[in-house]
Amino acid sequence: MGNSMAWFIRFNKPYDVLSQFTDRGSAGSSRQTLSDFIDLPGVYPAGRLDRDSEGLMLLTDDGRLQARIADPRHKMAKTYWAQVEGIPDAAALRALAEGVDLNDGRTRPARARLIDTPPDLWPRNPPIRVRKSVPDSWIELTIREGRNRQVRRMTAAVGHPTLRLIRARIGDWTIDGLAPGQWETLPAPAHPRSGH
Repeated sequence: MGNSMAWFIRFNKPYDVLSQFTDRGSAGSSRQTLSDFIDLPGVYPAGRLDRDSEGLMLLTDDGRLQARIADPRHKMAKTYWAQVEGIPDAAALRALAEGVDLNDGRTRPARARLIDTPPDLWPRNPPIRVRKSVPDSWIELTIREGRNRQVRRMTAAVGHPTLRLIRARIGDWTIDGLAPGQWETLPAPAHPRSGH
């Protein structure tokens, strides 16, 4: 039969889970990894998601597809929901959209807007620490680059530290309908023909 069927799945990564299949941390550590949730042989994440972030990951056993999704040169848009301290004003949102100066250079143009609390949002375990004296709000941020901890650094740079971060969309794929820890198989996207 051969390996004609490539696996392509979407997964809602829970908080505090490593975005890899093995924990290369200290001996005896028992951090949860992807293998606690996904039992398919030979699939690998197409890109990573920080341990303290939640939400959409795509995994595949097709190396070309993995590279296409993960490679920052392809500028695949990624949309995040960030729960932040305070309520960003128009200037803060404009700064996020136009570019924020971080220690590794200015961020590329992005889309940023205030949103209501996302519908069907699952509780985080453990819950975020809220300060009664500080209101919080949600921002939807769409970026086309993937620097280390970029969204958290961007919101902090405009004075609104991120309390909770969820990746809601990668390209055409969304988190819709997936509970934390759930995954499902998808039809693999067609490979673009080279040379056209």
